[in-house]
Amino acid sequence: MGYFPSRFTSTPCTRLCRRALSAPSDDDAVRSVHGFSFSAVTAWLDRVDPGTHRRIKGLRLVSAYAVAWMLGALPGLAPGLHGRAAIPVLAAGIALWASVSEARIKRADSSRDLLVLVAAGMVGAVLMILLGSLLTGPDLPGPEAALLIGAFAVGYMRRYGVLGAGIGSQIFMGQLYAFTAGVKLDDLPMVAVAGLVAMVAAVVPRVLSGPAEHPALAREEPIPAGLTPQSVAVRMGLQGAASALVIVLLSDAVRLQESAWAITACTYVIAGSRASTLLRVRRRILGTAVGVPLGLALLPVATDLPVLVFAAAAVAMVIYAMALPERYDIACGAYAFALIITLYATGQASSIGLLLSRGWETLIGGALGLLAALAFMPRREAVPP
Repeated sequence: MGYFPSRFTSTPCTRLCRRALSAPSDDDAVRSVHGFSFSAVTAWLDRVDPGTHRRIKGLRLVSAYAVAWMLGALPGLAPGLHGRAAIPVLAAGIALWASVSEARIKRADSSRDLLVLVAAGMVGAVLMILLGSLLTGPDLPGPEAALLIGAFAVGYMRRYGVLGAGIGSQIFMGQLYAFTAGVKLDDLPMVAVAGLVAMVAAVVPRVLSGPAEHPALAREEPIPAGLTPQSVAVRMGLQGAASALVIVLLSDAVRLQESAWAITACTYVIAGSRASTLLRVRRRILGTAVGVPLGLALLPVATDLPVLVFAAAAVAMVIYAMALPERYDIACGAYAFALIITLYATGQASSIGLLLSRGWETLIGGALGLLAALAFMPRREAVPP
């Protein structure tokens, strides 16, 4: 054996060297901790969103909104056009919600649906401009009364499938953004320009995302016994319109700060049965109650660190897209958070009281939506469709 110890021979020196080689270094420990954390996060994401389809959808929502806003804000776009300042708000809103409602796998089908959905949003904006001018004046309810049409469309158009539901939603959202932007009859050409911008902003990210998206559709609601899809759709439309009418009357009596938020809440909590409506009301109120305070907590840094604010809003919209098919409460909380901080960062709302009203007016809208469901939906158990 000479001077070399055999493999069966153990000396104090060799034992010490073996311990030193087998003991993990500080760098190894750090990598292990970071690796465990990263693996845990990725495992959770894969469980919630297998195939990353919803995350890609969320990134597309952010891209559509950002592209529409940037294109609409270009100084060379339609200079001198009346109401030109509202183009970014209207285009970004219509492009965002068209992208939310679109649910196709093939790019050609998705692009076609996006064009239809953006056009529906433009129709809603035009309806608000035309009807709002007729409803404004002494002893008249005000332009927000025109939202009753969109509220009915949101519920009734669901009978025509995913695209039909998206068209109804876009009519309402087009009305909503036109109402909040305060557009008038002279702004009709601006609506056309905003619609073209929204079409580009919605279609381009979808074409680039390619086959990476496989939409996760919400579970189809059962039809209450004794009813037909047609009658359920009519009831849902009437529930939304009736709730919106009560809010319009209530706004005249107590001067709600943002009656449109309450109308939005009562419109989108309506479902095909009482139990489903109650569940959506509870989840929307819970999500908003969490998302609004979180958004308000971030406002102190909104002025100094706008990049951080918009990054947080982008992450929130990705979470919204991931949660929407199955966790309506998380989706509502994420959207409420994104809405609060973006409204403040873009200067659309600078009053804390106005932003707080998002919470309690959502509560009002949800409660009225539930009351409408109790009034218009019969007491029958749901049966599978």
